[in-house]
Amino acid sequence: MKLGAFSISLAVKDLKKSQEFYESLGFKVFGGDLEMNYLIMKNEDTLIGLFQGMFDQNILTFNPGWNQNAEALKTYDDVRTIQKELKAKNIELSKEVDEKTSGPANIILVDPDGNQILIDQHI
Repeated sequence: MKLGAFSISLAVKDLKKSQEFYESLGFKVFGGDLEMNYLIMKNEDTLIGLFQGMFDQNILTFNPGWNQNAEALKTYDDVRTIQKELKAKNIELSKEVDEKTSGPANIILVDPDGNQILIDQHI
């Protein structure tokens, strides 16, 4: 199962303050917009999403079809294929995608410790 690019999405209280903190660790803004209450920060191949007011807890995020530079991959496992494989393993999904569709979609599952995992395909 190829899950694609990995990042952690952090629920932050003060986006500007978090931006400054992560910049002091060597991260640079890679995407997003302060006015839209989110930034994607990058340090080499490490990605951190900072989200203010969008969700209550941190989320592990995978992007099928993308590499760590948000560039489209030629081959990847579609989120619907990943969903089928997870369901075949009896892994419960808290959000599913219609398997008859194509293109951008996402699924959500929760690990045994309550950590949310978002598999978010953008292509």
